[in-house]
Amino acid sequence: MELNDLVPFRHRRQQAVRGTAQSPFDRLHEEMDRLFDDFLPQVSNGNEFDSRLGALASIDLSESDDALEIKADLPGMQEADIDLTLRDGALVISGERKHESEEKKKNYYRSERAYGAFTRNVPLPCEVDEDKIDAQFKKGVLTVHMPKTPAAKNNRRKIEIRAA
Repeated sequence: MELNDLVPFRHRRQQAVRGTAQSPFDRLHEEMDRLFDDFLPQVSNGNEFDSRLGALASIDLSESDDALEIKADLPGMQEADIDLTLRDGALVISGERKHESEEKKKNYYRSERAYGAFTRNVPLPCEVDEDKIDAQFKKGVLTVHMPKTPAAKNNRRKIEIRAA
């Protein structure tokens, strides 16, 4: 094994072309790599985000004996911009974060704040009483309390563990 075998492909390619004329295709490939590195979020924890706005609705889903509770981080949003829907055993959180003002005199060198529409579909592990769902929005955190149906509360079975 040589040292070059341990260097990632992109770095090997860059090392190979140093001191030589690059083809237009090599330059285009490097420019595309740079664009993707600069503008796509670095997601390393396995969460599924369709866009930079997907990170806007990070959630916690917890369950007690009587209810489910979802907390969603929605910083910079107003409750009027958020839509909650219960559909096919899932809670759908959607909304739109709008750009508040236009500043014509400022030149932006970098802008990392995301604006636009987002949707987060949260499958629920049990049935909930649709008529008793309560949603509150405070300081950028949406809290949705969903009581379980009587059938979901009683749908528990103790499983015996045997020694092997």
